[in-house]
Amino acid sequence: TIMAAAEEQQEEEPSSGEELEEGSIQLVEEKQDDGHEEEPNKKQFYVAVDPDQGNKATELKICSVRRPHMRAFHYSWWCFFIAFFIWFSIAPLLPEVRETLKLSKQDIWTTNIVAVTGDIFMRFVFGAVCDKFGARLPMGFVLIAASIPTAMTGLVNSLTGLIFLRLFIGIAGSSFVMCQCWSTRMFSKDIVGIANGLVGGWGNVGGGVTQIVMGTFLFPLFRDIFYDGDSEKAWRTVCVVPAVVAFTTALIVVNTSEDCPDGNYRQLKKLGRMPQISASASFRGASVDFNTWLLYIQYGCCFGVELTMNNSATSYFVEEYQLSTESAAAIASIFGFMNIFARGLGGFTSDKFMDRFGMRGRIFWQMTTLILEGVCIALFASVNTLWAAILLLTVFSVFVQAAEGSTYGIVPYVNPSAPGAVAGIVGAGGPSGAVAFGFGFRELSNVKHAYYLMSALVIFSGFLGFFIKIKGHAGILFGRNDDEEDRLTLATPDMMKDVEVDEEDEEPNNKD
Repeated sequence: TIMAAAEEQQEEEPSSGEELEEGSIQLVEEKQDDGHEEEPNKKQFYVAVDPDQGNKATELKICSVRRPHMRAFHYSWWCFFIAFFIWFSIAPLLPEVRETLKLSKQDIWTTNIVAVTGDIFMRFVFGAVCDKFGARLPMGFVLIAASIPTAMTGLVNSLTGLIFLRLFIGIAGSSFVMCQCWSTRMFSKDIVGIANGLVGGWGNVGGGVTQIVMGTFLFPLFRDIFYDGDSEKAWRTVCVVPAVVAFTTALIVVNTSEDCPDGNYRQLKKLGRMPQISASASFRGASVDFNTWLLYIQYGCCFGVELTMNNSATSYFVEEYQLSTESAAAIASIFGFMNIFARGLGGFTSDKFMDRFGMRGRIFWQMTTLILEGVCIALFASVNTLWAAILLLTVFSVFVQAAEGSTYGIVPYVNPSAPGAVAGIVGAGGPSGAVAFGFGFRELSNVKHAYYLMSALVIFSGFLGFFIKIKGHAGILFGRNDDEEDRLTLATPDMMKDVEVDEEDEEPNNKD
């Protein structure tokens, strides 16, 4: 109801000549002396924009939160951060949950697999949904929907209950698709790599913050201060905190931001400035492109590794090095905290390689990060001393997140008419990889063998870059660059006209 009210409020057009508040994306029409209406005034933005790319920003002003570009930038990463926080809020508490519910190691890994399985389907769905409705409303929906089961964590009394709980909380992971789609809609092809890398990376920091806040701070606080040493009562109540934060965030974001530089999708369609898009057609366009699935596999071998580490790192250090839950969670948080710079660095380097070598440079950087990531995973599993394990955890996490940023430097170029659907399918590769790796950790009795298997698969995925061929760009082995230097690579509302429209929703808006 709140979302609908916000939509209607933002749809109201200002009267002619009415002064607009700072940050508004609506237009004011002026009348000429002869009584005829002029075209709407050219809008002024706080950042430099490219009108040929739908007023997408060509620069980042990180310290600004002004609408629409930088507001969307900061909301993108913050929403994904909070979603990550609630998604893995229970992960550092699993040693305590396991003891309370009398679960086995295989039971815990089953819940870890389920926690990311539901996210796979939702990422497929929300990619096309973002093409049709924009990223803002789906983002608010996901945060609200996932906050409810998170708040109900304390009601779990069996393995079955824990499985279903983590399945429904897993919807939070699909917020990554909205995060990337929102950023792609706001920033031009020149900086989309670093923009997507930063919002995705800063959002992923939620995985590290979860380990620290839940495992090292809130859980001991609830246990020792509120419940006088009762660990069970502590883990059953502590998850209410991230649930409340997520719910509140959703309400604020939906009511104080825009879908794209020109406004909200619903308003633009009503004014005839954007066609009605068929979500199914968008998904079809993305799914028939072979590059989409190659990137799907590669993203499974970087973000899938990160999800696996978020689920397993604390338990690994507890079992292998006999650390306490608090200490192990603090060490495990290092992996997530590398996202502060590593994913953005991956996107930034991808942009620079694009400037110097074209798409071939982006693909080469992608292959390099994946291969080095695989090598570091094997080294991490091989060491037997705590300091070496911490050092290698830090190094291989940098390559993991750089590969994630590099992937989404390529994604916007795959199908400019269906960027959301491509982002959704590729994004689904992350939890798909986590499921595959999770079965390895669940079934192999020696956890080090599971790491070696994961390492081999990641290295293999790196070599798949030889087969990526983006239309209009030269790949590593195939294709050539188009002669046109200034082609518009990323989607704008005008380019979306080439996508199949939804006949049921189409309205005769063109009155020429």
